[in-house]
Amino acid sequence: MEETNMDDCEQNRESEVAPALIAVHPTHQSVAVAVGSNLRVFNLQEGCSVSLVDDSGVHMHKDSIRAIRYGAEGKLFVSAGDDKLVKIWLTDSWRCISSVSSEKRVSAVAVSNDGRFVSFADKFGVIYAVEIEAFHENQSLPNNKAVPILAHYCSIITSLEFSPDGRYIISADRDFKIRVSVFPEKPSDGAHEIQSFCLGHTEFVSCFAFICSKDSQQRYLLSGGGDSTVRLWDFTCGSLLDTCHIGPETGLSQLKGVDDSLLAVTDLCATRGGSLIAVAIQSLAGVMLLSCNLSARSLHFARVVPIPGETFIPTSIAAAYSSNQLWMVMGASTLRASDSAPLARVKVVDGFCESNQDSAEHETRVLEDKDIRGGEQLLQKLQGSSSIEKDALATAAESVKTAMCNLLIKKQYPSENREFRKRGRNDKKVNEKK
Repeated sequence: MEETNMDDCEQNRESEVAPALIAVHPTHQSVAVAVGSNLRVFNLQEGCSVSLVDDSGVHMHKDSIRAIRYGAEGKLFVSAGDDKLVKIWLTDSWRCISSVSSEKRVSAVAVSNDGRFVSFADKFGVIYAVEIEAFHENQSLPNNKAVPILAHYCSIITSLEFSPDGRYIISADRDFKIRVSVFPEKPSDGAHEIQSFCLGHTEFVSCFAFICSKDSQQRYLLSGGGDSTVRLWDFTCGSLLDTCHIGPETGLSQLKGVDDSLLAVTDLCATRGGSLIAVAIQSLAGVMLLSCNLSARSLHFARVVPIPGETFIPTSIAAAYSSNQLWMVMGASTLRASDSAPLARVKVVDGFCESNQDSAEHETRVLEDKDIRGGEQLLQKLQGSSSIEKDALATAAESVKTAMCNLLIKKQYPSENREFRKRGRNDKKVNEKK
């Protein structure tokens, strides 16, 4: 009984605070924010909020959402989280056409560029794939069972993505590694062929993004992690090309009481050509910009874009390839106004484009709320309120730090409790059945 209580407390602590997430349609048609179990979408083209329709037979999310993602063409949107549900939405009608059940809580999702597969990872490090069959506008997909394709041996998957050409599925975990696996023609056969490992981070890997050189079809991978670095990789061979240490550039590492564990890279976003990279950092009030020279295969610090007038530490950032705006959100599932739904704060940086590589300081600016496309109506929908008090934002900043620590920093357990925790492992279950 004592061990059971310990495990329950651990689970409650992990799920207590969930950072707010943001995703932008590839052609800037809509923007979505998830905070707690709330999924909010605003239609940028029509300037109105979106009503979600769930025909999947399982009504909406019942627990914190941990991952959201648009497909490459923007036709599909996927949300998943602690309720062990992966929901697939059509973005033209915002109907949920399928709800896929996971054995464990979901930590990351990905959509193949051709829209044929949705993949997701659970908190035990197992990655699954679901094939999206042909569907009609007024017909929902059958609730297909996901098939496991690979695993990271009980390490939480922190980021998951298909390569732009669809050949590989890339997964990063809490144990410092990035795995590049050949995606199989038949997912039911499993992804047994490993193309490479990208090894170099000395703490958890929290995020990554692909970039492509304009002069060639060569693609590279950017990654960020708990070691306060952004790294550039040739992911097909696992070669580390350059490393940018972001701690000294923020100025935070010199402050008393701020150690490297509070300077983790929590998210990053790159322009299509990869010359400009936005980096969200756990304790930085604003966003850092890096420039990337793919010809020289190098990363360089450009500047920090501060958020004037308020404490705003982004928990998630995103951009559309067809727009020069970077969208950011700050929030946590514990930030609420009385008994209402969770609150979030949305900000937009204008001028996030390729031409800013050499002049980012003069071109990028944080938009005033009134200048954001959609204005007060958008903020009301995505934030849960058109305005949020500064004291509440400061409280949210502390909650977000706690959330990141609980989610990503690897926990150490007393030896007497390890055997108990191992009983729920997937590989143990398989052995017991045999």
